[in-house]
Amino acid sequence: MKLRIYSDRSAIGGCEDQEFAEHLLRLLDSFVRGEHILVLSILTVQELAEAPAQVRGRVASVPEMHIETLQFDAEARDLAEAYIAAAVLPPRMRVDAQHIAIATVGRVDVLVSWNFKHIVNLERIHGYNSVNLRQGYPMIEIRTPREVLSDE
Repeated sequence: MKLRIYSDRSAIGGCEDQEFAEHLLRLLDSFVRGEHILVLSILTVQELAEAPAQVRGRVASVPEMHIETLQFDAEARDLAEAYIAAAVLPPRMRVDAQHIAIATVGRVDVLVSWNFKHIVNLERIHGYNSVNLRQGYPMIEIRTPREVLSDE
């Protein structure tokens, strides 16, 4: 079974950062080959529209049949607001809450990000999952691109 991997802009934008590029490029290559499904949200697509051309080109190299796009609907909006109401994230970080909510509602296998302050952060992951369980959603797996692919 192919993993459905939700990516926020930071994960894809990591191809521009020497520290993150190797891992991200391997992950993007797995999407190109169809080993995994790249899951984007309409929010990520909008954020990528403002990214450098090289970053947009990396996403454009993934065949459409290996990409799934999730919408930001009322269900995801309500869940994002629940994260904020539970103080998992402050209101000024609403877009990060929305990414988590879209991925949760979309029941992806894993969300990848390089955003260590608001997303790939153990305390916040526990908070997201606490809200998810109280709201009747499954826990969400959140990792860096480095953690998703094996080193073999």
